[in-house]
Amino acid sequence: MAYADQQQSGNRVVSIGIVVVIHLLIGYLLVTGLAINAVKQVVERVTTVDIEEPPPPEEPDEPPPEQPDVAPPPPVAPPPPINIAPAPPPIQTQPTIPPPSPPALRIPPPAPVAPPAPPPAPSKARGARTKNERSWASRIQENYPARALREEIEGTVGVRVTVTPDGRATGCSVTASSGSDILDKAACAGMERYARFEPALDDAGNPTSGGYATRITYRLN
Repeated sequence: MAYADQQQSGNRVVSIGIVVVIHLLIGYLLVTGLAINAVKQVVERVTTVDIEEPPPPEEPDEPPPEQPDVAPPPPVAPPPPINIAPAPPPIQTQPTIPPPSPPALRIPPPAPVAPPAPPPAPSKARGARTKNERSWASRIQENYPARALREEIEGTVGVRVTVTPDGRATGCSVTASSGSDILDKAACAGMERYARFEPALDDAGNPTSGGYATRITYRLN
């Protein structure tokens, strides 16, 4: 503090000396008859001298306040380094691919020989056969159409019938006409009414439909 007071007193002495010199100059100027304005400007410039005061002494640093004991934070492990490949590894290509090795040849064992198939059974198929042909043929001829008798018409009629599985004749058709419509119709009507047959058989021997053809002669005695 004594050093600061001494410095301030020295500055004041200097300032007082300067002011005294200024007053002497002003008196001289007044005596010499200089303009009043010039004197005022000089006075204003001299009197506005700034006197800087020395900065106050710095206060001694106070010790920082004591902080409570705080547990240090747990150590943080740095993340593992990530290796980033700058470029994918080169791919080596083979210009030619060798042909694959041929598969192993495996010969299967021969298949067992199948036993020979049994011979087919003999077929029992046959056509229709007449049954008591003389009896029903004579009855057809005896049943001579009355109109043909009166007109003395004779002739032979070819007919064909379908024999049913029960041995009856049906579906008669004229295959050769006698020339007389009367005799043709009488022959078919007699076949379907009187003819009897043993029916046709299939391969297994079962009765089946068949066909039969014959000729009927109408002759006057």
